[in-house]
Amino acid sequence: MATQIISTGASPFTPALDDALDELSAVEEGRVEVEVRLCEVPADMHGWRVDRVLARLIPEFSRSYLQQLMADGAVQLRGAVVLKQAARIAAGDRLQVELRATQQAMAFVPQAMKLDVVFEDANLLVINKPAGLVVHPAAGNWSGTLLNGLLAHHAGAACLPRAGIVHRLDKDTSGLMLVGKSRQAVEALVRAIAAREVNRQYLALGHGRWTGTVEQGVDQHIGRDIRNRLRMAVVLRDGASGKPAQTTFRLLDSGDQACLVACKLHTGRTHQIRVHMAWLGHPLVGDALYGGRTLWGMGRQALHAARLRLVHPTGGQPLDFQSAPPDDFKDALEQSGLRYNEASMG
Repeated sequence: MATQIISTGASPFTPALDDALDELSAVEEGRVEVEVRLCEVPADMHGWRVDRVLARLIPEFSRSYLQQLMADGAVQLRGAVVLKQAARIAAGDRLQVELRATQQAMAFVPQAMKLDVVFEDANLLVINKPAGLVVHPAAGNWSGTLLNGLLAHHAGAACLPRAGIVHRLDKDTSGLMLVGKSRQAVEALVRAIAAREVNRQYLALGHGRWTGTVEQGVDQHIGRDIRNRLRMAVVLRDGASGKPAQTTFRLLDSGDQACLVACKLHTGRTHQIRVHMAWLGHPLVGDALYGGRTLWGMGRQALHAARLRLVHPTGGQPLDFQSAPPDDFKDALEQSGLRYNEASMG
């Protein structure tokens, strides 16, 4: 069977997401009205945590939804807003709860946006994500995400975990992403990624002349940086916080100021390539979080998901997708004097 090659000019089941989708559906269908609920605490709940009491007294909503209402200031105890979920409550206390859609629930709404579609059929969607597009709604980015765009792109996305998104790219990383359009496809893609049957290759521009061998494997655990919770870091193998992470780097070109490498992911840890490149002494150009600097106008991490190879999740045919780096990446390469051609990603 011939491999289909398409070139352009990068855990899906979560209770929290299911809760948010259930809540949004309830609001949209009119099954839940915004209302004020008054609850009196019975004697057998004396001394309980307030979030546990709410979950017992308002069982038609998930505990995570009720906790979010608390965080939004929608719950009052003894006439005052209560924000602490672990606050203890006494028999006879009265709780006032304003039942309304939370930010999380309202985040899961369709928003039309132009998607750079590389491939699409009834079960699979492959897009070329631009730098700057957030994948999932989260604090600070409750709208305008890829998930919102997918909900608008096809009706079936609303019935799928994470609208069919099975892996992610950082906001400022560009390139190819896989999206399932049916539950069968989502489950098959998740299994294939877990079994390392999806070949994911990235193009990275790092600081400094390359110092290793032409091809170099990095097998270093990654965990949260204890000195900066926004960062990840290489950690000890026997540490409780780290997870195995393997990346293969292959040199494409190198100069005095920078090096261009192809990166093959064998695992999918948060910021994996960025962390491993910094550990090698070649932080990505523009990646301020891991020691990189802005060069040649590249103010984001110089990382592009350039190639995906996989077996179609339902059809079984081999697929090979390639994406040329975007203009800012190309400009940086030109100014750095480094050379790249798509065939080198093989």
